[in-house]
Amino acid sequence: MAAKPVLASKQTEEVVQGVPTEVVCTAFANTLLVVVTQYGKMGTLVSVEPDVVADGISKPLFTTKVLLGKDEPLVHICAKHLVTSVSQEAGNKPVLLSMALKDRSIEGIQTLREVIQRCRVW
Repeated sequence: MAAKPVLASKQTEEVVQGVPTEVVCTAFANTLLVVVTQYGKMGTLVSVEPDVVADGISKPLFTTKVLLGKDEPLVHICAKHLVTSVSQEAGNKPVLLSMALKDRSIEGIQTLREVIQRCRVW
């Protein structure tokens, strides 16, 4: 009988806006890990967590916190755009995002979201 892997994980490589990009998504019991790199290393580590919402609000708000790396506004914006949908689709699980991006353009971020969705493990 084949053993089931302990953790669900998917990995892909794709050229995004002319830049070779690697994406790895891993589902842990209580958190999702998403690694997006265009440098071949981990980069900035950001925690993206849904906040408790009042009744009647359909979409949760998200709090981002830089755990390692440069804490600047663009990092928080990129993190929210990349993984809030991942958290929502996984039942509002927290996401740990590691990103090392050369291209932070709107088009690049939108394409990265699509690549992350193709690595779906949630």
